[in-house]
Amino acid sequence: MFTIKRLPVLKRLPLRSISNVAKVVVEENKDVNEMDRLLKVVRQKSDPTYHNVLPMRTPILWSEALLDQARATNAVSDSTPASVELTPRSMSDSYAELILPFGSSSQLLEQYTNASGGIRTGKLMEHFDSLAGSIAYKHMLGPSVQTLGRIQERGFYIVTASVDRLDMLNPLNPRRDLRLSGHVIYTGRSSMEIAVKMESVASPEEGAGETVLIGRFSMVCRDARTNRAREVHPLVPTTPEEKRLFALGEQMKTRRLASASKSLDKVPPSSAEAADLHAFWLKYRDGAQEYGAQLRSEKASEDDHVWMGDTVLEKCLLMFPQERNVHQKIFGGYLMRLAYELGFTNASLFTRGHVRFLSLDGISFARPVPIGSILRLRSQILHTQLGGEGDQYPIVVHVGVKADVVDVRTGAEQTTNDFRFTWCQERRNEAESAGLRHVVPKTYKEAMLWLEGKRALELGAEIRGSRTK
Repeated sequence: MFTIKRLPVLKRLPLRSISNVAKVVVEENKDVNEMDRLLKVVRQKSDPTYHNVLPMRTPILWSEALLDQARATNAVSDSTPASVELTPRSMSDSYAELILPFGSSSQLLEQYTNASGGIRTGKLMEHFDSLAGSIAYKHMLGPSVQTLGRIQERGFYIVTASVDRLDMLNPLNPRRDLRLSGHVIYTGRSSMEIAVKMESVASPEEGAGETVLIGRFSMVCRDARTNRAREVHPLVPTTPEEKRLFALGEQMKTRRLASASKSLDKVPPSSAEAADLHAFWLKYRDGAQEYGAQLRSEKASEDDHVWMGDTVLEKCLLMFPQERNVHQKIFGGYLMRLAYELGFTNASLFTRGHVRFLSLDGISFARPVPIGSILRLRSQILHTQLGGEGDQYPIVVHVGVKADVVDVRTGAEQTTNDFRFTWCQERRNEAESAGLRHVVPKTYKEAMLWLEGKRALELGAEIRGSRTK
């Protein structure tokens, strides 16, 4: 996907050193900056009357949901989707926002505060997934609809297909209110690309707020009876800004599909990536046999590297109906929070200190998580990047979290989600930066995960680096 030589974190890549394939990084970075500007324009032109209208799930008892499922199972399925008039929509029709008044409500802030006095980012991710879903339903139902009703009555439901990226562009300030907002920027036949952002809301005395986070969700529409793809209302951009956003959404969808086709589980790494991996392996291969047996000994803990297979951290949970979504499966935002918190824990244990969130580098949703199932979350350190003197971060850590549903009768597991996150340590003093370690792959599969993490870190460094210019 990207063939870039290892660079210090937050250093902009010189154009003359970028290969044709690696230009995707520059294009992605430019699009993120332009999207930030264009989203502000659409918000200003949207109708404030509908800004806070968020289609919500109609409360229904779990016992009623079980009864509905039994009726649906016994009913004769009609394989022909009901005909629906597909009314063209504008971008402003789906605009929605959620204000979290942290600066003015100490009671609300208390519910989101983490152990170090900051904001629980995992809880914000829950809100983002919920917001993206509400925006998608708002596009389908119209800007004024506030309740979803029963899915069987609506005839369709919407699920998250993937999350491309969520990049933390500025630190969270718990003394300021936060605005989470977004809208549909592109539609396919049965899919929608949704851009979301989080920004601090400043008081008049403080001046303008700043963008804290920006990201993209890909949502798909399904027929409630057949579970097949269902057409969505077409998006018709009218202003120059909307047309540019629509083009960005199309380009990003095309790049996502192209990147998937170049994934390391489909094609081999580039020659440059293979050379980097080989040089890294040569540096840390000595002592490989004895190191694994001594990992937890005092001598091993003082070493400068850890084998990737020894960084696994996992937990199992029972999925309860209180965390269900509109189509009676486990809410994707809840899974995001669980994965985030496990990944954060692993990154903290690996770096032996406090870490700060930098980006969600991607989520794939392979299948829904049923209520009552057992979910196994397995996290692993996939790549590390140690900063040199003068770099902002002493270490950047890329973590993968895989979610599997376990069949209690057979013990078989099916992967439902694959999450990728990046955290860093901030440079405070040299004592805190001492003893940082690399993660080193031992098997070919781990080597491919190591390279995927390297690609993600390079893209994230480019995006964040441009914001500091």
